[in-house]
Amino acid sequence: MDEFTPTVGVSSTHPADMPDDHAALPVWNAENWFYEDWPVGQRIRSLRRTIGESDSHLFNTLVVDIHPYVQDQMFAEWEGIFGRRLVAGAFVFSAGLGLVATNCVNAFSYGYDKLRFIKPVFIGDTIYTIRTNMEKVPRYKDLGLIRASYQVFKNEGELVLYCEHLQTVKYQNPADFVGKTER
Repeated sequence: MDEFTPTVGVSSTHPADMPDDHAALPVWNAENWFYEDWPVGQRIRSLRRTIGESDSHLFNTLVVDIHPYVQDQMFAEWEGIFGRRLVAGAFVFSAGLGLVATNCVNAFSYGYDKLRFIKPVFIGDTIYTIRTNMEKVPRYKDLGLIRASYQVFKNEGELVLYCEHLQTVKYQNPADFVGKTER
């Protein structure tokens, strides 16, 4: 067995369909934080990602987005108000959130609020995301509700998207929340 202790936020799922010594290894990028571990006020910043032509085109193809602003170069240049093609807002949302997404084995997406596309993103723009943990509220017998804001910026800090993500997260000690939940 390895002498090293896994760092905070690393967990093993212990799958039964692989050798025991492999299943016992911590899973890279799989957080195991609980509701109690979630620090209100914490902010993190993602790495940056430049959105290329192929990224934009592949997303549009997958979701069948054929709007002329995202698929028709001639329209975008000659008739569009921006003079060039946009990256689909749904892709900016997906990529922006993906940049700070966790693989927490105890959290489940509950939904999104206040999604706003503030400024256009164009092919070749570089985006990054700042996530801010806003609040947490005991909600269910085994799960609390957490809210985080996501601000997606392009290039040198121009805000292009804002939304709030709601997640339910398992309590580490559900007994601590008896009588404190909404439901």
